[in-house]
Amino acid sequence: MAIDRSEVERIAELARLEIPEAEIERTAAELSEVLDFVTALKRLDLTGCEPTAFAPAEAPLREDRPDGRCLDQAQALSAAPEGEDGFFLVPPIVENVNP
Repeated sequence: MAIDRSEVERIAELARLEIPEAEIERTAAELSEVLDFVTALKRLDLTGCEPTAFAPAEAPLREDRPDGRCLDQAQALSAAPEGEDGFFLVPPIVENVNP
């Protein structure tokens, strides 16, 4: 599947990415290669393959214990640009989204 220049510009706008003008054609080619690879994967016959056949059903977890490198809440918030009621304040990532 070929991605053209206008599609790259549209994707970049949606993702809020700045792609230099000189990189747009290369990005279009790389995105096209990714989509071609996904299309090839869709053609594989996976009959009889369970979704978890290549990964453990339950990931091994380490014991949850402090190792001496922990910050208390006040120490963590002391380096934050903004905090309120014990939480970090961060700017919104998505703005003006109408469902």
